[in-house]
Amino acid sequence: MIRQRKGKFIKTIIKLIVFCIIIGFLSGVGIIAYFAKDLPDPTKINERQVVESTKIYDRTGQIVLYDIHGEERRTLIPFEEIPQFIKDATVIAEDDNFYHHIGFDWKGILRAFIANFQGKKIAQGGSTISQQFIKNAYLGGSKSERTYTRKIKELILALILERKYSKDEILSFYLNQVPYGSNAYGIEAAAQTFFNKSAKDLTLAESTLLAALPNAPSYYSPYGSHPDELKNRKEYILDRMVKFNYLTKEQAEEAKQEELKYTSQADLKAHHFVTMVKEYLEKEYGQDYIDINMAGLKVYTTLDWDLQKLAEEIISEKVIANEKNYQATNAALVTIDPKTGQLLTLVGSKNYEEDQFNVATSPYRQPGSSFKPFAYAMAFKKGYTPETIIFDLPTSFGKFGPAGEEKEYAPKNYDLKFRGPISLKNALAQSINLVSVKVLYLAGVHDTINLAQDMGITTLKDRNRYSLSLVLGGGEVKLLDETAAYSVFASEGTKHPVKLILKIEDAQGNILEEYEDDPENVLDKQVARQINDILSDESARAPMFGNNSKLYLPNRPAAVKTGTTQDYSDGWTVGYTPSLVVGVWAGNNDFTKKMRQGAAGLYVAAPIWNEFMQKAYELKTKDTNIISSEIDNSIENEFFLPENIENFTPPELIPDIDKPMINGELAYQKKVKIDKISNKLATDLTPPDLITEKTYQEVHSILYYIDKDNPLGDYPDDPYQDEQFLNWEKVVLDWVNKQSCSEGFCYNQNPPVEYDDIHTKENQPEIEIIYPKENNLITKNILTIQTQTSAPLGIKQVDFFFNNLLVGTDTTYPYSITFNLSSYLKPLNEQTIKVRAYDKVLNRQEDEITINTNY
Repeated sequence: MIRQRKGKFIKTIIKLIVFCIIIGFLSGVGIIAYFAKDLPDPTKINERQVVESTKIYDRTGQIVLYDIHGEERRTLIPFEEIPQFIKDATVIAEDDNFYHHIGFDWKGILRAFIANFQGKKIAQGGSTISQQFIKNAYLGGSKSERTYTRKIKELILALILERKYSKDEILSFYLNQVPYGSNAYGIEAAAQTFFNKSAKDLTLAESTLLAALPNAPSYYSPYGSHPDELKNRKEYILDRMVKFNYLTKEQAEEAKQEELKYTSQADLKAHHFVTMVKEYLEKEYGQDYIDINMAGLKVYTTLDWDLQKLAEEIISEKVIANEKNYQATNAALVTIDPKTGQLLTLVGSKNYEEDQFNVATSPYRQPGSSFKPFAYAMAFKKGYTPETIIFDLPTSFGKFGPAGEEKEYAPKNYDLKFRGPISLKNALAQSINLVSVKVLYLAGVHDTINLAQDMGITTLKDRNRYSLSLVLGGGEVKLLDETAAYSVFASEGTKHPVKLILKIEDAQGNILEEYEDDPENVLDKQVARQINDILSDESARAPMFGNNSKLYLPNRPAAVKTGTTQDYSDGWTVGYTPSLVVGVWAGNNDFTKKMRQGAAGLYVAAPIWNEFMQKAYELKTKDTNIISSEIDNSIENEFFLPENIENFTPPELIPDIDKPMINGELAYQKKVKIDKISNKLATDLTPPDLITEKTYQEVHSILYYIDKDNPLGDYPDDPYQDEQFLNWEKVVLDWVNKQSCSEGFCYNQNPPVEYDDIHTKENQPEIEIIYPKENNLITKNILTIQTQTSAPLGIKQVDFFFNNLLVGTDTTYPYSITFNLSSYLKPLNEQTIKVRAYDKVLNRQEDEITINTNY
C-alpha cells in the first residue's frame, strides 16, 4: 500500500516538473516572439541605417566644437588581413569565452544581474562580443532602452546571429564595426586614426592598445585625460594574453616597454574640454550616445569660445618665453564662473598636437604654496584670526616619513629669512612657509583636508601619506579642482559644483538635461571674506612680491596666490575677482625635467594669469547684448563680465578677544613710566625729560596660551602636553633672550616695583635770586643776575631767563650772569627774571622775581 502511494507521488512530481518545463518553454517562446516581432534581421548586415550623430557646441550654440556627422571613418578589411594579435587581444579584453558560448554568457549575465540588483547600472557587464556587435549595429543609443528589455533583444539577436554565422565571421563583423573613438569605426580606421598605418602593420603594443579602447572609447582615448588608465588596461590585456598562452612573458614585457606615438588631432577645437564632455556623456548616458554614430545628440556646453581662444593664444605665446627663460615647456589654464560653477575655458596644454597631455585634470601635480589658503581658512574657522601672531623662527617639527626613513622636518622660507613675530594676514599674503606649516598644525591636517575636499579638491584620499608638508604643496591636486575650490572663496563660501553642460537635446528635440545650479554652503562667509581680504591686499604682499607685480591688476581688485614646488617642477597662480576665477599651471609634463632654479609661480604662471585676466575683462565687458542661438532664451548662454568694478566685501570686525597672540598682541602688556637714571618707576618729581615709557611683555609661543583645537577656550593646564610645544617654545625663548629691552619693549622681564628714589623732595636743589630784588627799578641796559644755591647732590648748572627767554647758563659757582637787556625787554616796564638750578641727576628748582625798568 505504501509503495503504491509512493509511486503515485513520484509520478505526480514528474508530471509537475514536465508541466513547468512546458510552461517555461512556452513562456520563453512567447517572450522571444513578443520581443522579436519588431527586431531587425541580423543576417542583413549591410542594410543597416545610421542616424545623425552627436554634436558638441560652445555655450552660444554657434560654434561646433565636435561634429562627427558625415565623418564616420570606416574601412572594411577581410578577416585574414587583421593581425592575430588584434583578434587575440580583443577576445581576451572583451569576451574570453567567445569561442565557447552560443551568443551569451550565463556567468556574465548572472554577475550583471547581481551587480544590478545591488543598485548598480542595469546595463552593467554580461555582454559578449556577439551582443556588443548587435548593440552597436542594430539597437543604437536609445537611453530609454538601457534596461532588461534591451538586454533581452540583444540576447535574441545574438542567438540568431550565432546560428547564421561562424565565430570568425562574427569577430570580423565586430572588428569592422566597433567604435574606437575619435570617429574611428573598425580596426582599420582605428589604426589609421591613431597610428597612421594599416591594421596589418600594427605592432603587438599598438594592437593591445587598440583592443583596450572599445570598453570606453572616450575615457581611454589616447588623446584624453586618462593616459595612465589606458596604459594600465593595455598592460592588463597583455598579462591576460600571457595567462591564456597567446603570448610569452618576454613578448608581453617588450610590448609594455614600447613607446607609442600617436598621430595629431590638429583640427579639433578645445580638445581637452571636448574630451571631458565626451567622458561625461559616456558616463551618464552610455558610450552609444557619444561614440556610436547614431545618437544625434545636441550638446550645448558651458565653454566660452572667445575666452578659450584667448587662453590658447596667451599660453602659446607665454610658453615660448618660459621655455627660453626658465626651461618650462608647457602650461595649462582653467576659467570658472564662481557664481554658477560653469567651466568657461580649459586649456590642458600649450599644444594638443604635440603631447595630448591634459595638465588641467592631471591628479599628479603638486600645488606648492597655492594650497596654503585652505589651511588658513580652516584656522580662521576654528577661531584664529588674521591678526593672530605666530613666530617666524627656524623651527624643527620633529621627524616625519616612512618607517625607517624618518627625517627631521625643518622647513625654510622661500627667501631664507625669518621675521620673528608676524600676523597670519601678513604670513599668508607674503607666503611665509614656516608660519604656514605652524598654521596647518593648529588647523589640523585632517580637518584641512576635509575642508579642501568640501570646497572641491578630489585627490587627497590616502590621508596617511600627508603630514605638515601638505601646506607647502606636499599633496597632489588637479588644476581644475583647485580653481574650483578657489571659486568658493570668490563666492563667499558657497560652492557651485563645476558644470560642463548647459543643455542636451536628443535627435527628436527632447531635452535630456539642462543646467541646474546646486549651491552648497561649505565655508563660513566671514572666513571667505577674511581670505579674500588677505589675498587681494597689495600692500600686505608687497614686502615679498613687490609693488605692481604680476599679481596686481591695475583696474580692479583681485585676490591671488602663487605656488612653487621645492624642486621647481610646478609653478602655479590661482586668482579671482567676484565674477571670474582663473587657475594657471606652468612647468614640464615630464616630472624628472625640472625648470630652471628660481622659476617660481610668480614668474612662470602669474604673467599668464595677469594677461588673461586683463584681456578677459576687456573682451567680455564691451557688449551686453545677448547673442541669439539655438539655446532657449531662458538659459543665460552668453557670458559677460560686469562693467562696474567689483570690490570684495570686507570681513566684519572681530570682537575683542582677551587672549594674547590670538588677538594680535604678542602677550599681555603692562606699560609703565620709568626714570632713566634710577631705572625705577617715575614719580611726580621725576623730570619729564628723564621719563621713558616701556612695555613689559611675557612672551611665549602661541601654544603656551591656547589649546590648538579650541583656541578661544581656557588656557591649557599643561602646555607641555602638546607634542609641538617644546619645539616652538625653545626658539621663541631664544629669540626673547636676544631682544632684551629695545625700542620701548621688554620681553619676559618683570617691571620695576620701586619708585624713583633719586628725584625726591630731600634731594631737590635750593636756589634764590639775591640780586636784583623783587620790584627793583633797573635804569641801565646792562644787568647782572646773582644767585645763591645749594644741593645735596651738587649743582650741575643754573639757567637764567629774562621774560621767559633763555639768556644764558652758568655751570660754576657763584652762578651769575651779566647781559644786555635791550633784546629781551617787553613794551611795558614790568619784567620777569627766572632762574632754574639743576643738580647732577637733573633734580631742579626755580626762583622767579619781577623788576621794573626805566632807561
